[in-house]
Amino acid sequence: MTDISNAQLMDRLKAAADTVSAKLADLSDDDVLVPTDLPGWTRGHVLAHIAHVSNAVARQVEYALRGELIDFYDGGQGGRTQAIEMNAGHSAELHREYIAAGFTRALGVLDGLDNAQWDLPISYRNGVVRDGALAYWRELVIHLADLQLGRGPETWSKEFCLYLIDFLSARVPDSIQLKLLPLALPPMTVGTGSNTVSVSGMLTDITAWLSGRTPTMGSLRAEAAADSVELPVLLPWPSAFPAK
Repeated sequence: MTDISNAQLMDRLKAAADTVSAKLADLSDDDVLVPTDLPGWTRGHVLAHIAHVSNAVARQVEYALRGELIDFYDGGQGGRTQAIEMNAGHSAELHREYIAAGFTRALGVLDGLDNAQWDLPISYRNGVVRDGALAYWRELVIHLADLQLGRGPETWSKEFCLYLIDFLSARVPDSIQLKLLPLALPPMTVGTGSNTVSVSGMLTDITAWLSGRTPTMGSLRAEAAADSVELPVLLPWPSAFPAK
């Protein structure tokens, strides 16, 4: 669990949104059509998702302030996919407009919360408003890297990496215990399985791998019982949808 305060989290969100906006300023219509490393997604799909998730987070908070719960996405997973596909082909300017509006809505409602309101329940992962805000931080930072506009995982802060490793511990299979050995930092243990795999390298590379992204520094090495091995296959990302 990250120990940053609600005010600090708000600062991180504003900084992430500002960075996304700055990177999109000169994006052309042709740039929007460039494929990303996400299967089947162009930059346009990522941009549509950023706008969509901004509005999803905003409405979680808006409903929480009324004492109500609402699905994270209209129509659930299917509605999410449909909305992204419908908007992926927008022009660069329209993407900028939609994202700017989403940022204004989400950051505006979050910035107006008092400390007690950060703990109001929301439907996202059966959590509270703070959980939704942390998810928004993840989405902005990681999807900016997916856009391949010069802000890859190698730019992720130590604070963000350590937080993300903790969140993504759910991706470690039950049979495995990961011993993470980030260069120049203390070792970390993730998972409780009986098969230990050591993964060494730059903190950003370790975090990128755990998040399903390509490590950009080429530093990762995995070992088990003193032998080099392949990096273990991880479980899916923790779901945004509450368990039924």
